[in-house]
Amino acid sequence: MRWNLRLKAAERGIWKSAEMRRRLAEAGLEFSAGKMSALWAGNPTSVRLDDLDVICAVLDCDPAELLIPEPDKVAARRPKTDKPASTDGAPPVVRPRFGKAKPEPPL
Repeated sequence: MRWNLRLKAAERGIWKSAEMRRRLAEAGLEFSAGKMSALWAGNPTSVRLDDLDVICAVLDCDPAELLIPEPDKVAARRPKTDKPASTDGAPPVVRPRFGKAKPEPPL
């Protein structure tokens, strides 16, 4: 996911993080300077859902406008497979592997 706070804020005429921080504080959400910097720079480690509600209220937007999906990054994280996928669309056949027989438990 890509964080889109700065662009949404600019669309609302908010050009500086200090102004955004002030508006959030007026709405009851206090951020430290470091947390605000991370939110503004576009690389927050986490955002609480309660905080996201307030941010969306201040910017008059919904969360989907702040969180941009990046499917290419998701695809790049998938493990590479050596086996080609089935061409007929059928699921792969799973066959059990038989190992050594286990001894019977004592009576």
